[in-house]
Amino acid sequence: MQTPSLHEDDWEYVRTLLPTDLEESARRTSALQRCRNFPDAVSLMRVALAYALSDFSLKDVAAWASALQLAQITGPGLFYRLRESELWLEQVLGQVLNQQVPQAAGGFRLRVVDATVINGPGQKPVQWRAHASINPTTGSIRAVELTDDSGGEKFSRHRFGAGDVVLGDRGYATARGVYAVRQVEAHVVVRFNPATLRTYDEKRRRIYLAEQDAKVPKTGVVEFRITIPIPPERTRSHKTWDSAKAIAWIPARAIASRTRKQEVIWVLTTLPSKQMPALGILGLYRVRWQIELLFKRLKSLLHLDTLPSREGPTAKSWMLARLIAAALAQQLVQPAGPLSPWGYVVRGPAQTAGRTDAESAHT
Repeated sequence: MQTPSLHEDDWEYVRTLLPTDLEESARRTSALQRCRNFPDAVSLMRVALAYALSDFSLKDVAAWASALQLAQITGPGLFYRLRESELWLEQVLGQVLNQQVPQAAGGFRLRVVDATVINGPGQKPVQWRAHASINPTTGSIRAVELTDDSGGEKFSRHRFGAGDVVLGDRGYATARGVYAVRQVEAHVVVRFNPATLRTYDEKRRRIYLAEQDAKVPKTGVVEFRITIPIPPERTRSHKTWDSAKAIAWIPARAIASRTRKQEVIWVLTTLPSKQMPALGILGLYRVRWQIELLFKRLKSLLHLDTLPSREGPTAKSWMLARLIAAALAQQLVQPAGPLSPWGYVVRGPAQTAGRTDAESAHT
């Protein structure tokens, strides 16, 4: 399948996928306070995508924009404009992803969350993290947040709703994380380390699951019904706080199985057994691998890991623009999706994002 060019041949199709309030949001976020250099927000978005998707320098992109009569701007001027567009690009990314969220058709809605590291030039091991939530059925992005290296992986960073089943790796297996998901009547399926998560039986007696490895069969599964105490907000260590001060107790199930190398894998879920048996939970957890494949696609096809500047003022804008391109591309290249058979949103002139006065005059 041919990958669409989001800033050249398919631009008119791309425009139909952009939010209809692009002009208003650009001015509201101060990305385009005055139409100096750029005639409208659509032109600014097109240039931002061109910079994110090409290997051109800011000077080269400015020259390209001038040649196409998109904008009359210099390299330093484009640097300033992209720096001021960070909040706008963040909002547009959220809008583009939100309009792709399908309505629930009954049953559970699967969500997979994880984070990936984005590094630029330099020796610093972690510079940025992209925290993503995906729809594992389509492999498409549902939501994404960019943070610096201090932004940890946690369920509370994401928004969930009643009926969601959230899949996560070990970094998300914390008592507060499980509590945050259950607070909105969603459920978790998460791999966890029994040595780092305090667990109790149904009568609130301490149980050490790490000592139960011998009960896990060579093939098959074993299940323990547990409760998880939720520590007070000011507690830092999971080992030292008094469980009598727990602000809540969450019923859960701990399910264990062995790999072919006889390593014991523990998976925690808050789904009741009547809704899904232990084997079904393990099968569900394997779906989490879809987000790993998404990160591989973003880095191999869109080169998300080739950050041109490590911590420069335009670094976050560059990443946001590239993520917007990924969100738009996943609509253009899914012919079996909700946009089929056209592959884009069919709009009248009055609905086109960023329409000009000349276009309005012909409606």
